[in-house]
Amino acid sequence: MKKTASIPETYAEAVQRSDACEFARLLGMAVTAIEDGRVRVAMRTEGMKNAHGTVHGGAIFAIADHAFGIAANMDGIDQMAISAHIRYFSVPAADTLEAVACRISEMERTSVYAVDVYSGDRLVATFEGVGFKIGVPGKRE
Repeated sequence: MKKTASIPETYAEAVQRSDACEFARLLGMAVTAIEDGRVRVAMRTEGMKNAHGTVHGGAIFAIADHAFGIAANMDGIDQMAISAHIRYFSVPAADTLEAVACRISEMERTSVYAVDVYSGDRLVATFEGVGFKIGVPGKRE
């Protein structure tokens, strides 16, 4: 995927870690923008069909989870997922998926992120991920 210039330098490390992710590279995922607290990730769907000839739900989940992971780890405090839920609404209409992730809640040790997955203008799925902050200074694990 082609990357755009709308990634602030502040988030360069988070994007570099994303780019280094073997699984994301295997699936061809790329951060295309970070703006207004939202992370955008794109992925082509060629070769990701299921037995029905539509994009596999695992591919849709994977891009949503990846966008969640980037968004949750942008601020310098490592987080790991402790919960994820996805709702599928429609079959992708285009040959590219785009996931848009943003934080909707944050507490001392956890945070919640919403991710919408699109195929063109069509909403394909919504995803909710809960992150657990690891290595928070002054806190016992």
